[in-house]
Amino acid sequence: MTDTVAEARREAGRRQAGGRGQRWGLLGCGAALTAPAALLVVRLTGLDAGTPLAMPMVLFPWTTVIGVLVLLLITAAPALRSRWALAGAAALVIAHAALLAPRFLADGQQVPTAAVELRVATVNTNGGAADARAVVKLVRTERIDVLAVQQMPSGGVEALDRAGLGALLPYQELHPEDDSSLYSRLPLTAAGTTHGDTAWPQTFAEVTVDGRRVRFVAVHTYYPLGSPQRWSRDMAALTSLAQRAGPDTVFLGDFNASLDHTPMRDLLAAGLTDTHAELGRGWAPTWPVGHALLPPVVQLDHVLHGPGLAGVSVSEHSVPGTDHRAVVAALALLPENGQERSR
Repeated sequence: MTDTVAEARREAGRRQAGGRGQRWGLLGCGAALTAPAALLVVRLTGLDAGTPLAMPMVLFPWTTVIGVLVLLLITAAPALRSRWALAGAAALVIAHAALLAPRFLADGQQVPTAAVELRVATVNTNGGAADARAVVKLVRTERIDVLAVQQMPSGGVEALDRAGLGALLPYQELHPEDDSSLYSRLPLTAAGTTHGDTAWPQTFAEVTVDGRRVRFVAVHTYYPLGSPQRWSRDMAALTSLAQRAGPDTVFLGDFNASLDHTPMRDLLAAGLTDTHAELGRGWAPTWPVGHALLPPVVQLDHVLHGPGLAGVSVSEHSVPGTDHRAVVAALALLPENGQERSR
């Protein structure tokens, strides 16, 4: 009789301890899901536009990974199994996946076999600290037609000239005083700088390819950490510019924005396509680089184009001296009548 009572007491103690363990475990899971849930709300409501929430928003894909790990933990650990916890974690992961999935699915647009291609590149030179010879090597190796550079002062222009960039890209629209410049293998026309509400002017120019004029805008916006309001106004100014641009337009550079930022999505909605997302390359971090303990975690550098072009390929390249990876893209000119798009 005594043994039976003692055993019952031990069993009750084990159940009580198990209950406390489950509560603490579920509480820990709930805490881990706070960031994914909060950023999901921000993503759905657009609260990052012009607010400090723009900074944590770049981590949205990373918090999706947290959600997946918590879901797997709840599923695998018997002590944590709870119908409500499982349903909540699954719903959160599904919502994240629905928002992220499109950028990992290639559009599947096919271009004509004889379509003319332009090879373009963008690199933030980190105040001219980028290795000029490495930039020239990238241009030569990747057979670049048009190069956009940002954060390049007069000293950087001179370094690129000494490294031989002029021999490869002799046509230039240089505005080191305004932060960005354009280099081209083809003659540049209708060139200059914008006069919109941006922290500094954006350099633009046109090239004629196959009888069509393709307009390039070298982009560098203010950064959200410095002033989210100023950054948001920069992005709004670019959106206004994109709305007035024709189909043969390319915006390329350091947008200081990811595809999860509301101002970036507004810019894309103005008629532009992100080449990485178009080709299913939705995970291509470009910043920061050059840190031994921190790999690139977010994509701030993009090549966006209008409906008159289609992405053929896109890649990222490290350039010594800068904290951004360069982005190289091949863009094909589509038929103006929208027909014969098969390869």
